[in-house]
Amino acid sequence: MEELITQLLIYVKGVWKYRWFAITSAWVVAITGWIIVYKLPDDYQASARIYVDTQSILKPLMSGMTAPANVEQQVSIMSRTLISRPNVERVMRMVDLDIKAKTVKDHDELANELMSQIKIGSTGRDNLFTISYSNDKPKLAKDVVQSLLTIFVEGSLGDNKQDSASALRFIDEQIKSYEEKLSTAETALKNFKQKNVGLMPGQGSDYVTKLSAAADSVNQAKLELREAEQARDAIKNQVSDDDPASSADTGQSSGGDPEIEARIQTLNKNLDALRMNFTEQHPDIVSTKRLIAQLEQRKKEEAKLRKHSADPGKNYSPMLQQLNIALTEAEARVASMKARVAEYSSRYEHLKSLSNAVPEVEAELTRLNRDYDVNKSNYEKLLERRESAKMSGEMSANTELMSFKIIDPPTVPQIPAGPDRLKLFSLVFVGALLAGIGVAFMMSQIRPTFHSPSSLREITGRPILGSVAMIWTDQEKIKRKRRLYAFGLSLLALLGMYGALLAKVASSFPSL
Repeated sequence: MEELITQLLIYVKGVWKYRWFAITSAWVVAITGWIIVYKLPDDYQASARIYVDTQSILKPLMSGMTAPANVEQQVSIMSRTLISRPNVERVMRMVDLDIKAKTVKDHDELANELMSQIKIGSTGRDNLFTISYSNDKPKLAKDVVQSLLTIFVEGSLGDNKQDSASALRFIDEQIKSYEEKLSTAETALKNFKQKNVGLMPGQGSDYVTKLSAAADSVNQAKLELREAEQARDAIKNQVSDDDPASSADTGQSSGGDPEIEARIQTLNKNLDALRMNFTEQHPDIVSTKRLIAQLEQRKKEEAKLRKHSADPGKNYSPMLQQLNIALTEAEARVASMKARVAEYSSRYEHLKSLSNAVPEVEAELTRLNRDYDVNKSNYEKLLERRESAKMSGEMSANTELMSFKIIDPPTVPQIPAGPDRLKLFSLVFVGALLAGIGVAFMMSQIRPTFHSPSSLREITGRPILGSVAMIWTDQEKIKRKRRLYAFGLSLLALLGMYGALLAKVASSFPSL
């Protein structure tokens, strides 16, 4: 430690020996540095603060009816892309900076410089943005900030309008396309129905259901027919029970006159023989047929005469008349049920014959209906979306879904924001002192001296026989004091100049 202190003292004495080099160097460095700092151009910073209000009262009121744009996202994207090359070039045109650029290279350099000097600050969630720009010309700084502010507002609003127009154009194209698809589907469905009339399934039923219903109808009609036939037979039996002589009469009448029956049989045999040789228009056949008819008529008349002669008043019985009426109604019902059974059977057989064609028709109809329903549903949705998009666009254009509030407008700064001359003057002053000390130390190392016998003995390694003390005369003492005063004054003058510079800067720029 003692050696270190001794060594430091040696260095201090060496620097003190060349103190005039030190003070001279300090003056040169200080004056040069202060001039450079003083000549630095002033830097004026223009800034503006803007608040973007995205909480419009219309958003909750129009929820579900419109598709409002995501204004928060638009503002965020615009703030992050504001310092883009196209926007900066637009700013250059707005403030006439592009006039200074004579070549493409100058234009690119100017744009890059402008992009590096423009600053945008954001608080994120509060949508509060700060735009700042520094330049040695205060008016230019203000114009640049104002231009950026205009681009920021117009860009946010313009993008919304452009998005709405693009969405409407796309929806119109889709609507036109679906109109053509829907028209084609309608035509195909109409032609298919016209082509397959009678094979189309009814509303709410398919082929299997209809076939099953037809089979049930046939079975039900047959059942009712059997019931009607049994009812008719029962009435017939009652009629027979009330007319016991009728069976005998009937048997007698069915047998008829034997002579007439024999003649009729003979004539029929002759007629068959004649038909084998002649046509129906032959005179023999015609006369034979006429004779047979006359004999038949005669047989019926004789049978009626015998019937009336047996019981003339039996047909006037009220009970028999009612039974005959009921029998007639039963016969009519049986005939009606037979016709119904025949009709239902015909329908059932017709459906069975269509067992292969109907499923194919139903499948094709289902496919056509599905395509038509899908196209119709999409078409109606697109119409609804278009109205919603129109309403959204009009709401965005005519209302303030997003309002811009300029909290601090850009102004022409009266006081430069930089450079920080107080700090720079102080750094130059400190640097000048260090430079002076450094020069003196370097001179002491280049031209070393021995300040004590011990240091001489240590360096040379030889014994010191003696030393001669310096005897200062009065004149030399006076000169020495004067040099000390001069050195002190020089140092004080340097310090005073530093203080004067600080005072001047402080008085000129109070904010600094």
